[in-house]
This record gives sequence, structure tokens and C-alpha cells, in this order.
Amino acid sequence: MMYLETPPRLIETKIFSAMPAEFRRKVRTDWADANRPGAPTDCFIEGPSFDADGNLFVVDIPFGRIFKISPDKKWSLVVEYEGWPNGLKIDAKGRILVADYMHGIMELDARAGKMLPVLTARNSESFKGCNDLHIASNGDIYFTDQGQTGLHDPTGRVYRLRTNGQLDCLINTGISPNGLVLDASESVLFVAMTRDNAVWRAPFMRDGSISKVGRFCSTFGPSGPDGMTMDKAGRLFVAHASLGHVFVFAPNGEMIARIKSCAGHSCTNVAIGGEKRDRLYITESVTGTVLVADISVLGR
Repeated sequence: MMYLETPPRLIETKIFSAMPAEFRRKVRTDWADANRPGAPTDCFIEGPSFDADGNLFVVDIPFGRIFKISPDKKWSLVVEYEGWPNGLKIDAKGRILVADYMHGIMELDARAGKMLPVLTARNSESFKGCNDLHIASNGDIYFTDQGQTGLHDPTGRVYRLRTNGQLDCLINTGISPNGLVLDASESVLFVAMTRDNAVWRAPFMRDGSISKVGRFCSTFGPSGPDGMTMDKAGRLFVAHASLGHVFVFAPNGEMIARIKSCAGHSCTNVAIGGEKRDRLYITESVTGTVLVADISVLGR
């Protein structure tokens, strides 16, 4: 966590909305047993993404649920199914794609309340456990296959699913690959490697492969970088799953701001929204809370 001359600016958050009590469940799940052993888990929200009407979609991993939060902050259950939805992104045409830890890449038919398979295996082998995804401007889907990888098992994968159906494995030595995002030119892919406590920078070559992958920035703590997004100025917003912050990095990797959670410490994912796209929405997973921060203070 480095800065050169000016200490990172502190930006506070407010609670945008919290999961209503009627949707919280106090029962054990296999997902919670594996990922939050012994800790009570009545929900674990992730994957914030806005549709064209300003509705915010979030997932609830352990209970296989996807919710829609309307602009007036009302929660409604869109679907409940046997799965563990993690990352969620909505493309320019309104297609809702989900990285499901149990099933692979899925599509949500919100009107019918159904999940449809998009990619459930590679060469007849199941994925380790898909975590998050990013949709390129041409429709290609980039996604991470994290599973239980880490420093002890650096075999996490990063894939690109092209619109023609071709599946490319870009990285197969990932240390818990998690959130990912392309830069504005779509010539560089950034990947959060949670157990490495770092964000990797992967430049593309002319043939679409990647080379010269390196650590763009490093953090610390019992967990690490999770979901990410990037603004038009090229600033990278990195949710940290144990430090209660979203860290903002300049294009050169310098940390220029820290956005502090006013709820719990498990900031897992982020989405930029608001009429002027000057608000950052953050999922604090353990408390089931969506936070919001004014990022206009960073300038354009």
C-alpha cells in the first residue's frame, strides 16, 4: 500500500440500503461452512450491478438468491435457485450474466425468474469455482475461476469467453483470482488476486494473449482485494474483503484515496452509479449492507 508524496484522501460512506429482516435467514449452509466456518451467516451479498432503469442487482451467495433494489431502495427477490451466485454484470443490451461458484457462467432471465446455463465446463471438466466476471465492449466475457486456490495452490484461472464461443485460458497460475476489469482502451486486464493480497496487471499482445503480467499494487490483511471497477479517469477502485475499505489507485499504481466503510469490514465489490456517475456503491457482505460514497471529490 504505497503513496509517493500525498497521503491518500479519506472518503466517508453512508448506508444506501440494507437487506430487510424478512429476507435474512439464520440457518447453516455448506457455503458458509467452507468460507465462513463457525460464523453466523444470515446473508452474504455481492455482485452489485445497475440496469438501465437504475435498479441495483445484488446476489446472496449462500442462499442462491438474486435481489433487485429499486431506486427508492425497495428490495425484491428476483430468483432463488440451487447455486452460489457470486459476480453479476449487466451488459449494454440488458443481459444479466452471473459467475456461479457451483455451476459456472449463467444468465439470469429476470422476467421469468430463471437461471440459464451459458458455460458450465471446460473440455468436460467442471470449473474450480467461478467468482467474478467482466464484459468487454464487444461482448467477450472475462471471468475468474478461483475455487479454494491460494499461495498453497497457485492454480487459479482467468478465462476469456469470446462471442464466437472460443474459450481462452489467459492465466492458470492465479493466487485466488477474484474481481477483474479492463482499462478504458481494453488493452490491459486487471485481476484481484485475493490470497496474494495484490492486483495483477496483464497487458494484451496483438494476438490477444497476455504477457509481462506483474503486480500493479499490493495490500495486506487476513483477506485481500475482491471486486473492482475503474472510472473514466483510469482510477482503479479495489474493494478489500477484510480491511473495511475500498482503495483507489491512480493509473501509475499510487494509492490516492481510501473509502471507509461505515458498516462492517468485509467490502467485497463495487459499482459506479448515480445520474452523473459520481457515486460508488459498495457491498459490505457480512452485514448485508449496500454503502454509497461521493467520488466526485476525486475530480474528473
